Amino acid sequence: MLEIRWHSRAGQGAVTGAKGLGSVVAQTGKQVQAFAFYGSAKRGASMTAYNRIDDKVILDHGKFMRPDYVFVIDPGLAYTDNIKENGKDTTKYIITTHLTKEQLLEVIPSLKDVSDRVFVLDCFTIALDTIGRAIPNTPVLGAFMKVSGMFEIEEFKNSMKSVLAKLPQNIIDANMLAIQRAYDEVH
Repeated sequence: MLEIRWHSRAGQGAVTGAKGLGSVVAQTGKQVQAFAFYGSAKRGASMTAYNRIDDKVILDHGKFMRPDYVFVIDPGLAYTDNIKENGKDTTKYIITTHLTKEQLLEVIPSLKDVSDRVFVLDCFTIALDTIGRAIPNTPVLGAFMKVSGMFEIEEFKNSMKSVLAKLPQNIIDANMLAIQRAYDEVH
């Protein structure tokens, strides 16, 4: 089973991103879960979202997991949340930050022991430049496609277009640009 934990603030699109990823994966016939845990339900409050993906029925419905991937959408949460909680020796971390990987490791020394599995990019800048709003969920998914190799990027973008189909075409196009740019920029 593949497990993903998202660290975000309410209003940054983690729940929508988790559900969007779930929808894309479900189209392949796999079993998926996408859910969230909120403290305070107001915009800006810290929250986590989760995905589980498996070939067989998923019977575990709890929030406890040993994530294979951790997405940190809000850069401040890399400092305040225990993003390595219950991580495996193979867990990969995709962190939104304006810092280089080296700078991030200097200011968050606890990440040094997993530095080979830390990937950074500035999802906020990508979202602002492409979508026009600071909602970094689709850029994170673009980075995830590069890091995980779960889908070829064109296949993923085509599937995401159907997930976003209710939105105006210019917003769909902007999200496709954000996904591609994140895929190209994550390192």
